[in-house]
Amino acid sequence: MKTTRLEAFSDGVMAIIITIMVLELKVPRGDDWQAIQPLLPVFGSYVMSFAYIAIYWNNHHHMLHITERSSGAILWANLHLLFWLSLIPFASGWMGENQFATQPTALYGLVLLMSAVAYFVLQGAIMRRQGEQSKLKQAIGSDWKGKASIVMYVAGIVLAFVSPWLAVGLYVAVACVWFVPDRRIARAVGG
Repeated sequence: MKTTRLEAFSDGVMAIIITIMVLELKVPRGDDWQAIQPLLPVFGSYVMSFAYIAIYWNNHHHMLHITERSSGAILWANLHLLFWLSLIPFASGWMGENQFATQPTALYGLVLLMSAVAYFVLQGAIMRRQGEQSKLKQAIGSDWKGKASIVMYVAGIVLAFVSPWLAVGLYVAVACVWFVPDRRIARAVGG
């Protein structure tokens, strides 16, 4: 099986996730800057979550470009990833509506952690399908970014119970690490 339908479906789901998030933003009542101020935590949460969906979309796109054929395991692993990504609007909204309180911030970190684990599982399914000469395996090497991200998410979840803002700082740091699409994979596809 080619990966075109897999990529098209994933693109559609990620577009819907972004649409859901933006539709959750409320228009302020009032015509001055004071009216916007109470919405800043929700907007900040939206910006961070939009960045995460964009990062996943970008890296997913590059990863599928070096994946010539799909399999049942890849399809299910991809759906597993999309499931966790689809929870980002809920976790993001809860966190923003509650001004980055402890439990919503910890849940947001858990959703990010599970999304990262699901991405790792999808990578593994692709590498198994590609066999010993896996282009993806050669491109990502030891995958230090992926492993470090998981450790940082776990630390962020724990820190949310000490200082939610430190947890958010870790979540932003992980996003910064991944903001530029994985160059190792981009080189493998020649782009």
